[in-house]
Amino acid sequence: MSDLAAKTCIPCRGGVPGLSGSALAALANQVPGWKVVNEHHLEKTYTFPDFAQGLAFVNKVGAMAEEQGHHPDILLAWGKVGITTWTHKIDGLTESDFILAAKCDQLL
Repeated sequence: MSDLAAKTCIPCRGGVPGLSGSALAALANQVPGWKVVNEHHLEKTYTFPDFAQGLAFVNKVGAMAEEQGHHPDILLAWGKVGITTWTHKIDGLTESDFILAAKCDQLL
C-alpha cells in the first residue's frame, strides 16, 4: 500500500492556495499514471475488458469516496472509467486529491 493510500482525506475549509511547483510534483510522483492538468486537477482513465467490470470499479470508487468525504467526477463507458478530482472549495489541488487517487489505484 502506498503511503498516500494509508492516509485519510481531510476536508478543506478553503482559504488556502492549491498545491503548485515542487510540492505538487512530489505528490504527483507518488501516483503513477495520474495526469496533473494545469496544476488544477488530476485525471486518469482505467481500462476494463467489459462494462460490468468497469461498473463494479465505479461502485467501489463511489463507496470509498463517500467514506472519505471527497468526491471525484466519474465517467463510465464500455471498457473504461475516467476519474477526475480536485478540491472544489479552493478550485485546485490539495493532498486529499492525491490520497483519493492512490486509494482509487488500490481498489483495482
